[in-house]
Amino acid sequence: MISLPFKKKSLANMSESSDKKHKPIIGISIGDVNGIGPEVVIKSLEDNRILKQFTPVIYASGKVISFYRKNLNKNNFNYQQIPSIDKVVHRKVNVLNVWNEAVEINPGEENELGGKHAVLSLQTAVKELKEGKIHALCTAPLSKELVQSENFKFPGHTEYLTQEAEAKDSLMLLVHDALRVGVVTGHVPLNQVSASISKDKVKSKLLMMIKSLQKDFGIKKPKVAVLGLNPHAGENGLLGTEEAKEIIPAIQEIKKNHHLVAGPFPADGFFGMNTHKQYDGILAMYHDQGLIPFKTIAFEEGVNYTAGLSFVRTSPDHGTAFSIAGKNRADATSFRNALYLANDIIRQRNENMFETLEEK
Repeated sequence: MISLPFKKKSLANMSESSDKKHKPIIGISIGDVNGIGPEVVIKSLEDNRILKQFTPVIYASGKVISFYRKNLNKNNFNYQQIPSIDKVVHRKVNVLNVWNEAVEINPGEENELGGKHAVLSLQTAVKELKEGKIHALCTAPLSKELVQSENFKFPGHTEYLTQEAEAKDSLMLLVHDALRVGVVTGHVPLNQVSASISKDKVKSKLLMMIKSLQKDFGIKKPKVAVLGLNPHAGENGLLGTEEAKEIIPAIQEIKKNHHLVAGPFPADGFFGMNTHKQYDGILAMYHDQGLIPFKTIAFEEGVNYTAGLSFVRTSPDHGTAFSIAGKNRADATSFRNALYLANDIIRQRNENMFETLEEK
């Protein structure tokens, strides 16, 4: 059963589009062609057993994939080039040619050309995601610096995708098995974090996490922990007032709706004492507060999921790694897990949708 596209359809059309012969189509944006994106994509897809789960479509060019296939000595990796998504071949790895011109590939080199083609791949995939031609998007890493231009001014994938989904906000959610860590403030400089923490923002992120745990992960009554901003969660105002003024009131309002939310917890002891294992989701106040413990526990295996959007987007929890690009040293586990998580969320959303229809 494939997922609902971005645009709403009638029940009759949903039944027609839910072709049991075919698995979900997951689009893959190639990221920076000089980074490790192409390598982890090829390594993730070289075992064709993955094709029993979904149909992958790489948004790049056959020339880029051919270069890395040869560079990595992956002679058994096969793919089908297609001119458009309408020509997708199921049970095959598809490469959709977003551009036809030859691109000079220099693994490990940071240049504007890599940024340009990363954006072109991403924008094409997102367009077709919004049109319902693919059912999820898994993004290979790009350089936030090299993609900046007059036509693309976003700190990263998350902000761009939030705009494209026409969502007011989204939640960066890092996932590894039962560990799920979200952040109130994402790509925000540390000296701006305190001013960005408000009761409404904490409340909004908490609700997004709870809804995602229910809708995307199938946890009907999730338990969520909230971390404090300051050392020792403010020590009753001695080390900061954000907890008392903003975070605790947000938690209290959410709990009034019978949600299972606890905190704020001091961030250091929370992970050090394995308290995180008692919760379905953990909401950190800022990027490094959540990502440092997460990557310590699950680096090279974790997945970055953008919760709160109408469509499904996942990515690996690492960057372009230019220093090892082209050296056949990149670990593809995180990217492979990102593909499987996207597939799982598609199916979970479909189950929720049809359960709702049956209830009605």
